[in-house]
Amino acid sequence: MEARAQLNNARISARKVKIVIDVIKGKKATEAMAILKYTNKAAAPMIAKLLKSAIANAKNNHSMNETTLYVAEAYANQGPTMKRIMPKAKGSADRIRKRTSHITIVLKEA
Repeated sequence: MEARAQLNNARISARKVKIVIDVIKGKKATEAMAILKYTNKAAAPMIAKLLKSAIANAKNNHSMNETTLYVAEAYANQGPTMKRIMPKAKGSADRIRKRTSHITIVLKEA
């Protein structure tokens, strides 16, 4: 039995999210929440909110015990990239890529 939560099109690059995700993989859900609370990265609040959602899904949809949950899988895939233009010198322009990501967290009972 597993419970999952997914956040699509998060406005942060997958590369930045993977740094935080690697810290919580394999940890207990409560321990992972404590780690995310004190992690000083931009992705940490997003992942904490997603982890709360996964815990709620486990409790309400699958009747799992909150104390025995652990982060079985967590991954971030690249989402669509928004392309913008930044004016540069001599009338030229540069492309700016605003990257997004799809973040998924899977919880299982120990």
